[in-house]
Amino acid sequence: MRIRQPLKLELEYIQRMMAWTLLREPDTVPEARTLQLGLGAAALTKFCHSVLRAPTTAVELNPQVIAACRAWFHLPDDDERLTVIQGDAARFVADDAHVAAFDAICVDLYDHEAASPVLDDEAFYRACWQALDDGGVMSVNLFGRDVSFDRSAARIAAAFGAERVAMLKPTSDGNTIVLAWKGFDLPPREVLAERAESLQTRWNLPARKWVKLLSRCTPSPSA
Repeated sequence: MRIRQPLKLELEYIQRMMAWTLLREPDTVPEARTLQLGLGAAALTKFCHSVLRAPTTAVELNPQVIAACRAWFHLPDDDERLTVIQGDAARFVADDAHVAAFDAICVDLYDHEAASPVLDDEAFYRACWQALDDGGVMSVNLFGRDVSFDRSAARIAAAFGAERVAMLKPTSDGNTIVLAWKGFDLPPREVLAERAESLQTRWNLPARKWVKLLSRCTPSPSA
């Protein structure tokens, strides 16, 4: 985080986690009920709440992470648009109370070793599918050059359907953002390009680049 720009999305992979916005009409983005699984330094949570001004929920297992974000990283207190929950992400999305409760889910769940996602089985991704309303999109941070990538991508495809999964090319650090969506087909590239122009103009998101980097995700059959 830049001290003088605490709401700016600084890291490239964090910016790309917002690529879910490409799969929605730009005018509906501020209305999207967003869910972050894993708070991290609260960059996505702050951006969705304070820049998009969207209804925002974040679920974080470690109470010390929440405390640190509020003490040092400008995470605001809960209000009518922001709810930060200390709890287990898998239990949260599997709760029947959260069926079709969200329009966007951002999944960035790593422990201090960051070796692989701590929640990464098919049941978890099916629960994320369940928590999305029709028209909803999930973005997941994976390590694209890691041997676990195909396995993770295959689990996402099993939960959402292989025709409803795409990916952005890996960042220079190897982070690959996978997008999965519910209840619609991937828009044509010219539509995505039009949306990207709007996203870049309105919220300064590098969305034109996302369109160029986006492709269908086809995990290895052996995954």
